Amino acid sequence: MPPSVALSALSRAELEALLVELFGEIASLKLIVAELREENARLKGLKGRPHIKPSGMEKGTAPPKPQKQEKRPVRGKVSPRVKVEEKVIGIEVPPGAVFKGHEPFLVQDLMISATATRYLRERWITPDGRTILAPLPQGTAGHFGPELRRFVLVQYHQGQSTMPRLLALLRSLGISISKRQLVRLLNENHEAFIAEAQDVLRAGLETSSWVSVDDTGARHAAKNGFCTQIGNEWFTWFRTRSSKNRMNFLDLLRAGHTDYVLNDAAYTYMRDHGLPAATIALLAASPQTRFADQPAWTAFLERLDFTALAVTPNPVRVATEAALWGSVQAHEFLCDAVILSDDAGQFNIGRHALCWVHAERLVHKLDTFNDQHRAAQTRVRGLIWDFYADLKAYQQKPGKRQARALRTRFDRIFLCRTGFVTLDRLLARLHANKAELLMVLERPEIPLHTNGSENDIRCHVTRRKISAGTRSETGRDCRDAFLSSLAKTCDKLGIAIWDYLGSRFKVVGAAIIAPLDFYVRACLRPT
Repeated sequence: MPPSVALSALSRAELEALLVELFGEIASLKLIVAELREENARLKGLKGRPHIKPSGMEKGTAPPKPQKQEKRPVRGKVSPRVKVEEKVIGIEVPPGAVFKGHEPFLVQDLMISATATRYLRERWITPDGRTILAPLPQGTAGHFGPELRRFVLVQYHQGQSTMPRLLALLRSLGISISKRQLVRLLNENHEAFIAEAQDVLRAGLETSSWVSVDDTGARHAAKNGFCTQIGNEWFTWFRTRSSKNRMNFLDLLRAGHTDYVLNDAAYTYMRDHGLPAATIALLAASPQTRFADQPAWTAFLERLDFTALAVTPNPVRVATEAALWGSVQAHEFLCDAVILSDDAGQFNIGRHALCWVHAERLVHKLDTFNDQHRAAQTRVRGLIWDFYADLKAYQQKPGKRQARALRTRFDRIFLCRTGFVTLDRLLARLHANKAELLMVLERPEIPLHTNGSENDIRCHVTRRKISAGTRSETGRDCRDAFLSSLAKTCDKLGIAIWDYLGSRFKVVGAAIIAPLDFYVRACLRPT
């Protein structure tokens, strides 16, 4: 019925016909609603992401532990890090008792108390009108002392406390402090710590033979971002950005430098990523090879009309990534070092190695549909486990003959045909990564997995769960510097973060801790 026709103009027969039509449409809509409710109920009943247990390859291929020990090891002597005060406890004894010395019983305790000091600073006026004011004691900056500042940073970052709980704790101890003042203690005047974290990264990139990398989600300014981890057994460094693409990773590898460099490493990168020879020659013909910052580099590409080229691969992207990699190499970062990752594409730069645990996990979590598939999966996993165990043995005693045998064996495992099509495709895909998976044959010192990176980044995941994200750029940089870079590096170097902060805040009686990059260079410098 046309919408312009009034119902009052319809005859009884037309109205009845219209009602029959509407009743039919209503019945059809009810059927659709019932189906949608059924589907909604089914979807609500679905479980979340499937819970796949770890494959256990790393633990399963560990060398067997020695059998039952003959003598149970005795716990070592308790040695407190503080001065022990001795108190003699006497007792009433009956006549004739013989004194046999003292029996020691050590009790450790903790004293936490708030103090407040009002400094009455002498003020003098010189004959020429100048004012002379007595200086504050060393380490005093602002209205909160160094011990309090150290306590706040340790509790918030290492102790993973939340802001409200830390504020409540301080007030319960008798400290008069507001939330805004607490935020300032956590975020303000920490440029020296952020710079020291950057120095740690530079020291690690200059002296390491390998680094392990990973990333995880991070919230900043109410937007989703990514936190990238770079480190090894002696240092860790974190940085949160809005992107996790390769250009971002290359920028992080510059460790704070802002220049773009065209050198042999940059041109090699361009050739490896399919940039036409004529385009490379156009860049190489320019007498300028170093550009101070991004605006200078962008202006250079615009002069060469790079931005007008609409081809694949994107010449602006490839050239920019190459110039960033050239800057990394120009500053002597990652020279002949191996980057170990979980096969995320942005990390595939330079000499690259892959994590075996992530590779085997693909086989482990593969969906099987019948007994034949399950048997093939089990057999292939057994072959990979045995091969992984032999790679561990090779790391302990490398040799050219063993390396040749392992390469041949790798081909037999990953080129085999099981009859399970999905598994065969996965094996072929893993075989295409042969060079990265067998990098350990050339560099036995690198790990076979990225478990170290995943362990390092766990503290960031915990902070994300309890505190969501950061709002200001200063808060983000302080979180990355204290939570991960400095605390994790101190832990790896065997330095207590409490002692480290005490040294930086010049707490009376605190141990003297040198800049962390000094220890990193000492640990990583070849002997």
